[in-house]
Amino acid sequence: MKIGCHVSIAGGVENAPQRAADFGCEVFQIFTRSPQGGKAPEITAEVAAKFKSAMDEHKMGECIVHTPYFINFGSANKRIFYGSISIIRQELDRASILGAAYVVTHLGSYKDLGPKKGFAQLISGLERALIGYKGSARLLLENAAGAGEIIGDSFLELKNIIFSPKLKKYKLGICFDTAHAFASGYDIRSAAALSKVLGEFDKTVGLENLKVIHANDSKIDFAGRRDRHDHIGMGKIGLSGFRALVGNPRLQKINLYLETEHDRVKEDIKILKKMRKVG
Repeated sequence: MKIGCHVSIAGGVENAPQRAADFGCEVFQIFTRSPQGGKAPEITAEVAAKFKSAMDEHKMGECIVHTPYFINFGSANKRIFYGSISIIRQELDRASILGAAYVVTHLGSYKDLGPKKGFAQLISGLERALIGYKGSARLLLENAAGAGEIIGDSFLELKNIIFSPKLKKYKLGICFDTAHAFASGYDIRSAAALSKVLGEFDKTVGLENLKVIHANDSKIDFAGRRDRHDHIGMGKIGLSGFRALVGNPRLQKINLYLETEHDRVKEDIKILKKMRKVG
C-alpha cells in the first residue's frame, strides 16, 4: 500500500512528479487537462519522456489520471453525451502515453433520462469509448456519493455496469472513494464495519476488481447523500475508520490517494503513513 494525493499539473504535466514528492507522496493522481473543460494540452513524446524521467527521479510508485468533472453518460444533451465518450477515450490514450496505470471517472446522473433509459445510454457510451482501445491504462469507475439520481452510488449498480454483456470483456475496475461510500450508506468507521462492507463488495463486485482507493474523510453524516471531503480524522469517518482501512489485510496491495485540500494534505499523508507503520 502506497500513499499519495492529487497534484496540480501547473506549468506542464512533467512537473507533477516533483510536486508529488514535495507533498511526501509515494503515488499521485492528476488531471491531464483542465477539469472544467477546454482544449487539452498536447502530450508530446518529449513531454512524456520528461514525465517518466521525473517519475523515476522521485521514485513514484504509480500515477493515475482523473477525468474532468463534466463527464455525464446519463445526459439527454447529445453534445455532453458524445463529449463524455470522446473525453474518456482521449484520457485513456493520454494516460497510456504517460505510463499511468489507471483512468478514474465519475459517470454522471440519470436525472435527464431516468434509470432505465439512462442505464442503456451509459452502457452504450462506455462501449463506444472502449471499442478498439489498445492502450495500457485501465478504466476505473468511481463510486458516487448518492446525491439525486447520481450513477454508481451502490455496489450492485457498479456490478451491473462492469459485468454488463457489452462491457465485461473490457475488464473495468473500481475506484472506491471512502467519503462517497460513507455518504451513500456504507459504514466504514470501525474495523468490524469496514470488514462487513468489504465482504459485501467482494460478494457483489469482487475485491479483485478494486484497484484504487480515494482516502477522504467526510464532512457529511453517515448516509447523508452528499459529496463533501474532509481531512483525515477531522470528518465523520474519523481516525478509527482510516486505521481500519490502512490496517485491513485485504487492502494491503491497493494504493491510497487523498483528494483533500492542499492546506493540510501533507499532514493527511503523514497521518496515513504513521497508521501504516503502526499497523
